[in-house]
Amino acid sequence: MVDRAALVVLLRGVNVGGHRRFRPASFAAQWPQLGLANVGATGTFVVRRRVARARLRAEIARRLPFAADIFVCAAGDLVRLSGHRCFAGQPIRRDEVRFLALLARAPRAMPKLPLELPDRGPWLIRLLARQGRFVLGVHRRRLQVLRQFAVLNRMLGEPMTIRSLGTIAMVASALARTERLRGAAKRK
Repeated sequence: MVDRAALVVLLRGVNVGGHRRFRPASFAAQWPQLGLANVGATGTFVVRRRVARARLRAEIARRLPFAADIFVCAAGDLVRLSGHRCFAGQPIRRDEVRFLALLARAPRAMPKLPLELPDRGPWLIRLLARQGRFVLGVHRRRLQVLRQFAVLNRMLGEPMTIRSLGTIAMVASALARTERLRGAAKRK
């Protein structure tokens, strides 16, 4: 069970291709009052203590050494969607990655799903489902997929950030550790 107040912060476009580089673990360590837990190197953090989303976003923006898009969502939504039924019965090949994209806002218009990009030739991105601000799909491990994510971003009309379901599993693990720590503290 995920704490209803738990939040996840996702930064867009950090530590990619040598641009906007920073050390997420060191950054998270600067926040003892929030209990910020770093998840991987992509700018994904679990917030262990209660804080208003606007305050959290403002503090992160103030402390980052560069400008970045900051996305905040409920941890429970992220974890719940990682097991979405759109992935059931979908065989996964070695060169494919299941992903979850978080948009700044729900898109005004959404193309009919499933959708494959590019529209000609072999697909690189396959969108399977959308729920609110979240889009779920599969992409191939190819360099050209970055160009297709830019096409998708323009198509949806909202800034977005993408995480693999492997990263989402690490978020779930960090949340589980937090719950175990809380349980142990209450028993003392």
